[in-house]
Amino acid sequence: MKEQAKQKLRELVERFRRNLDVYKKSAYNEAQVRREFIDPFFEALGWDVSNKQGFAEQYKEVVLEDTIKVGRSTRAPDYSFRIGGQRKFFVEAKKPAVNIKEDVSPAYQLRRYAWSAKLPLSVVTDFEEFSVFDCRIKPNPNDKTSVGRIAYYTFDEYLDKFDAIYDVFSKEAVLKGGFDKYAESTKGKKGTAEVDSEFLKEIESWR
Repeated sequence: MKEQAKQKLRELVERFRRNLDVYKKSAYNEAQVRREFIDPFFEALGWDVSNKQGFAEQYKEVVLEDTIKVGRSTRAPDYSFRIGGQRKFFVEAKKPAVNIKEDVSPAYQLRRYAWSAKLPLSVVTDFEEFSVFDCRIKPNPNDKTSVGRIAYYTFDEYLDKFDAIYDVFSKEAVLKGGFDKYAESTKGKKGTAEVDSEFLKEIESWR
């Protein structure tokens, strides 16, 4: 299963590299990169992105545009990856013209979503870049993109870093506890605020 996943990823990486100049143009939009690269990326990692199994809504492995409360408003992360209906991590997608490493907006947006849903880790990707954030650190709109970022890969590193990606974010790894172990191992780094105490403070401020 793991070797098959790597082969599928190799094909995606090669196709992306061949046409990189086209994908980097602003006309190539988020819907296209999701359909052509991000969906197949996570399908290669064993996730049923399009619910081919026909599971009931509450048991879908991947929910698109999941609904969460952020402050007083409702927001919708692009992907919510779940096991038995329980959210494990969000993925926020951007088009490849966006510079995920330097643009503060996608990082802050993702961290707000995951903070509000009390998820330890989540990802921003445009396929060209894959950025993993520790979302237990309270997000601030003035944060640099490096705040909370615990892993960052570009598409040409995916095959060399395949084990690091698969052993945390594949469905198999999540089921076998790899995701939770990784989340635990990255917890408590300097500057990490525990969600619950900060979350309660935030709720108090809304009243």
